[in-house]
Amino acid sequence: MRSPDTSPLHGRDPLLRSLVPRLTGLTYGERSRTAREYRGDLPVVLVTGHHGMGRSAVLADLAAHYRGRLPLAHVTVVPAESGALPYAPDDGRAATASTLVGILAELVCALAPELRHRFPVLTPGLFAVSGWERDNSEQRDATCLLHARLLLACRLAGGDVDTLRHCWAGAVEDRLGSPARDAAAGVSDTERVSGTERVSDAERDREAVTGAVVAEYTERYDASAAREWYARRFPPGTDGQDPLPLLGEWFQQGGDYRDFAEQSLMAAFLHDVAASYGRLQRWNREPWPLVLLDDAHGAAGRTFLDLLLKNRARPERPDHEELVVVATRLGELPADRDADSDPDDTDAAIRRELADLVKSSGWERRGRAPSAGLLAVPLAPLSRDDILPLLVPDRPARPLHPYLASAVHSLTGGHPAATTVLCAAVLDATDKGAAVGPRGLLELTTKDGRAVTEVLLERLLPDRRQRERLTLLSLARDSTAAEALAAHLRLQGPDQLPANSATDYLEDQQWQRLTDPDEPLVADTLLRTLLVNEARRTSRGVEDGRGWQEIHRFLRIHHAQRGESGEADALRHTLAAGNAETVVAALAEEFQSEQDEQAAAHWVLCLRYAATAPTPPTPPAGDWTDVRTQIALGAHDGRYAELDEIERCVNRLLHALWHVSEPHAEPDPDMCKAVGEELAYLSPRHRSWHAVLGQAARNWPVAARRKRPLPIPGE
Repeated sequence: MRSPDTSPLHGRDPLLRSLVPRLTGLTYGERSRTAREYRGDLPVVLVTGHHGMGRSAVLADLAAHYRGRLPLAHVTVVPAESGALPYAPDDGRAATASTLVGILAELVCALAPELRHRFPVLTPGLFAVSGWERDNSEQRDATCLLHARLLLACRLAGGDVDTLRHCWAGAVEDRLGSPARDAAAGVSDTERVSGTERVSDAERDREAVTGAVVAEYTERYDASAAREWYARRFPPGTDGQDPLPLLGEWFQQGGDYRDFAEQSLMAAFLHDVAASYGRLQRWNREPWPLVLLDDAHGAAGRTFLDLLLKNRARPERPDHEELVVVATRLGELPADRDADSDPDDTDAAIRRELADLVKSSGWERRGRAPSAGLLAVPLAPLSRDDILPLLVPDRPARPLHPYLASAVHSLTGGHPAATTVLCAAVLDATDKGAAVGPRGLLELTTKDGRAVTEVLLERLLPDRRQRERLTLLSLARDSTAAEALAAHLRLQGPDQLPANSATDYLEDQQWQRLTDPDEPLVADTLLRTLLVNEARRTSRGVEDGRGWQEIHRFLRIHHAQRGESGEADALRHTLAAGNAETVVAALAEEFQSEQDEQAAAHWVLCLRYAATAPTPPTPPAGDWTDVRTQIALGAHDGRYAELDEIERCVNRLLHALWHVSEPHAEPDPDMCKAVGEELAYLSPRHRSWHAVLGQAARNWPVAARRKRPLPIPGE
């Protein structure tokens, strides 16, 4: 079942219809078998991509196609915000887990009924390590709920899950007896203040809960196989101790002790999976379980994959299970390990593009590094050919703009979520009788009347506070200007400067790495475009100084104080505020007064950069009206009778460039032609700049028509 926030799948067939069928031995679209690519040693498939690239959609689609055909577990890793263990939904969606124990428990709950196997080694181990604090009733109830679900999944108990949970909690509490009090324990006031005895009590309480849980489990159910198996793993110095309570104690101690306990739990899981496939199952080629682990970049997900890969990398690997694991990770794998890479070593992982998976993945284990067991597959953006079918539904509709698919692709870069939302908004607007052009894509609304930029940003930037902060700061040229703007707007930061907090958030969400102070605060082009448009849409008043005009006015002054190095930025912010007259006056004055031949490139650079300014808000948010084409073609020359011919030419040129510089809009041929004609007019009218301007007059119209960067002569 596909979750409501996932994107429709396009261009993912090599992964869905080729690779996974070769791993499972079952075809994707038909209920039939297919040849397996691997036996004995399988790669862990790690699907990578940014927010909205369809990582969750891939797993949801695999779950929908393979559920009921093989043992399947679908788990999403969530942040560990509390000690409570979340309850799995019963509507076919992915279960959630925030810890390694939670992930393993959800795998048992999903796989045990289908494998008809009780996980006799892992299940007692999970009970041993999943206790609770004595006086934490919420944690106790959540843990006992998980215990009840494990018992039901393994067919160790029957009945209603809530009844079983209450019975189990009561039985364990009866074993614990009433909580010890300080007076009964003889704790002095001095000891209570120092906290020494409190720490000791906490440790004893945890051990007591662990002992009570294990005692209740082993009294009701046979745990001899688990005891024998875990006893073989502990070092010789622990001989004679009951391995199940000891496992729980080591898990609670943390550090190296917990590492040992977690390794034992993973080994127990793989042992039980392998043991559930006897000679008959292997002879009949029964498909192995498929584990789908979403958001495995979370701490628990990383631990699970790390332990799994370490087990599979061991040359003496005792249990040759053939578990098929497909996991997802936010962002991409680092190309090379360095000081800024994730702590998990991925150097030995095999990376393959989607197109490389059609016939064979080409994966084979190279060396014994754990990451050698990884097959990383980045989700590629959609192509223009993938986008066109989204705009041609199976129902009659008025003809769309001929370059709308190209415009959507230019705007989104093929980002699946953004593409899907925009195309749906286009069709909805068309059904209502509106004519949608490339320049109006970001002004669309969804079916429920919400702005497309608002909907997309909520998905791509989940943190509301950071999203609102970035909406304002995205108008700044770079991180330095953004910090100045944050101080001017009095944005509050938690523990540091607001702009630094925003960049940390973007890096944490895998949108960028190591933001350069001289580069844009938001490096991703799509994200920056959405943020700027949202800032324009939500700009209302000037009461708090956060209106569109006020922000650009502040940024203009900020850059003007830098002198010549900030001139281009100052002009751009001036134009963004809708004050084209000031920009024209500044450019015309420099054209007429500056005679240095070397200054021509600077003038052309300022002209080109200023024309990349975002357009001001239109009614009702603002009062700017888009008449750029009319001005560029000279229809409004009569309004500028007080200007001389050079100034009117610069005015037409600036507005023509401003129109063709919108990256996602198909360049208007008349505007491209106007750019060349105005530059050609200016060229012979300057004593020393004619060569530079003449070259721009020839090259810029061609580059604009082809949507390429406008070249600066001499660079």
